[in-house]
Amino acid sequence: MLQSERTEFAGLGAGRERTAHGAAYVETGHGEPLVLVHGVGMRLEAWAPQVAALSGRCRVIAVDMPGHGKSDRLAPGAKLEDFVAWLGVFLDDLKLACVNLAGHSMGALIAGGAAVTFGTRIRRAALLNGVYLRDADAKAAVVARAQMIGKGAVDVCGPLKRWFGEDSGTASVYELTRGWLQAVDPEGYATAYSAFAHGDAVYAPRWPEVRCPALFLTGSEDPNSTPEMAHAMAAAAPCGWARIIEGHRHMVNLTAPDTVNAILEDWLSREGERS
Repeated sequence: MLQSERTEFAGLGAGRERTAHGAAYVETGHGEPLVLVHGVGMRLEAWAPQVAALSGRCRVIAVDMPGHGKSDRLAPGAKLEDFVAWLGVFLDDLKLACVNLAGHSMGALIAGGAAVTFGTRIRRAALLNGVYLRDADAKAAVVARAQMIGKGAVDVCGPLKRWFGEDSGTASVYELTRGWLQAVDPEGYATAYSAFAHGDAVYAPRWPEVRCPALFLTGSEDPNSTPEMAHAMAAAAPCGWARIIEGHRHMVNLTAPDTVNAILEDWLSREGERS
């Protein structure tokens, strides 16, 4: 990995602030607020390419999910609804009345819950590599992983294989992602993963209620957050549309940052029309 790449990711996390309720975040830029919520096992540094690209047009705020990075944990057993409520407190602490909200993976579940329950407080929602109504086999597999993590077995190799496959062209971000997984707080990870495993259907029936522009983006090769899921959510949301990035998997915002950033630029220009 180039030293300049390392500096970009490390430099983002170095500027963390904390809210009164223990959420760690960074912010940069000016304009409409854009809040970024990462996935389980990750930390706010995972948004570095998006922060760099979008801070020229937005006030970009990347936050560490509870129990990740430098944010305080939620109580063991917290459900997806508790993570959504946590996000509401975070927005209150920063006095953000209306935001654009993007989430990746577990962060996408949180963003979806916010889009459903926060009303006009969410101006636009973007779900990157989100899950939706897993089939029985996928559900059983992710619940089994959550149970193992809850017993203290933090597997690093398994997620990396699912997220990146065998593509050596992603070696630099693979290395970064492995480091973040290895550094995660086991208790915070277990709590979030359990909520992730059981959260795919919590808000799923309510997408027809969401009136804001809603982007559903994933990689064509993502085995868990599949293109079929993205298309199904887009069809359910009145102002939803799907974008599938060919040849990429779960960490698409890191492996195809320029493409993702261009799609997010387009999303930020939308005012509710369906595409």
